[in-house]
Amino acid sequence: MAWRHRLIGLLASGVLLASGASTATHAQTPLSTTPWSAAEKDALRSLSINSLPPLPAAPSNKFADDPSAARLGQRLFFDTRLSADGQVSCATCHLSDAAFTDGRKLGRGVGTADRNTMTLLGTAYSPWQFWDGRKDSLWSQALAPTESAVEHGSARSEIIGVVTADPDYKSAYETVFGPLPDLSDRARFPAFAGPVEDPAARAAWDDMSTADRDTMNGVFANIGKAIAAYERRLVPGPSRFDRYVDAVLADDNSAAAIFSDQEAAGLRLFIDRDRGRCVRCHNGPLFSNFTFHNTGVPPQAAKSADRGRSDGALLAQTDPFNCLGAFSDADAKECGELKFAKTTGSDLIGAMKTPTLRSVSKTGPYMHAGQFATLEQVLDHYNRAPDSPIGTTKLRRLNLRPTDLAALKSFLLTLDSPPDLDRADLTPPN
Repeated sequence: MAWRHRLIGLLASGVLLASGASTATHAQTPLSTTPWSAAEKDALRSLSINSLPPLPAAPSNKFADDPSAARLGQRLFFDTRLSADGQVSCATCHLSDAAFTDGRKLGRGVGTADRNTMTLLGTAYSPWQFWDGRKDSLWSQALAPTESAVEHGSARSEIIGVVTADPDYKSAYETVFGPLPDLSDRARFPAFAGPVEDPAARAAWDDMSTADRDTMNGVFANIGKAIAAYERRLVPGPSRFDRYVDAVLADDNSAAAIFSDQEAAGLRLFIDRDRGRCVRCHNGPLFSNFTFHNTGVPPQAAKSADRGRSDGALLAQTDPFNCLGAFSDADAKECGELKFAKTTGSDLIGAMKTPTLRSVSKTGPYMHAGQFATLEQVLDHYNRAPDSPIGTTKLRRLNLRPTDLAALKSFLLTLDSPPDLDRADLTPPN
């Protein structure tokens, strides 16, 4: 993740600082034609999709960039058979037309989840998955919903059974991962078993030998690695904002036709680290620093405050499918994010991962439990910076005017960034 550290260095050095002194000047002329300073251009360049580096390595998944694994993963991603009721797939909550979210306050599979569905766009660039970062890879994240009682509601033996019983799946799996083990002995490999909430499945899992559980876990891990190989390709493409930046950096007069005065004003405020402060967390070409912050978001109704990263950091360390686990393809020296992650501290309490703002117009409701229905509500929250219901908020009151907030929203709506893939790659394969 060296590119992340470079971006953090740019922030620390002030490269991403828009000049406060220039604000008065901007007010004298139309903002869509006001020249950008050199420092501001550096800030814009850092946010441009053209600054997005190649996909980072995925050391715990050696199949991450295997096209055959991605094709298998795409089919698994859309397969509703990987659920208890045969109605839920990964795509149920991650709709391509909704920037791979579901438009709901809380994710809904066979039941209702406790958190909002995060977008999959650009998530391969994040070292942590889920709002609390309890998973340290895409493939380990992909496995969790299948066994969640409120998402797919299945158990790993059932997931594996779908793959082994389908000749096409079996062939595709063995092309990528090698021969499937013989799991036909039901005395050793029950049809309904896994470390899940269902008492029968849990009891069957506990009765299995350690060696047989490891055999099943190996297949289960490979299924996650295939899904991750597909999800890894879901990278956002250029937005209107990126076209504007291209024109600004080229000193092209067409920039004024791409952005309105209001949108330009919102962008100037967004990169102003003293007034808007947005870029302090929403930085880089994916508009996220991929770290965790307590922003004082209220708990969802009738629920206690979510501890967020405080719990997630510990769960990541004990996850059997993490980078250091037996089913990882990484050397221990390649697992630095996990090994050196902070696991305790008051700053982790109530902290949630900074989401990308790419295609933010499509990813509402917002925050970790969909607490805010609109971008106006989000901006109002950040402007007021209320106390946190748990831990301590990192926000500071902004005291922006209504016109400032309207400008920020106008800018955010320019960030629609559909994935740079053919439609066939975004729908169930034949």
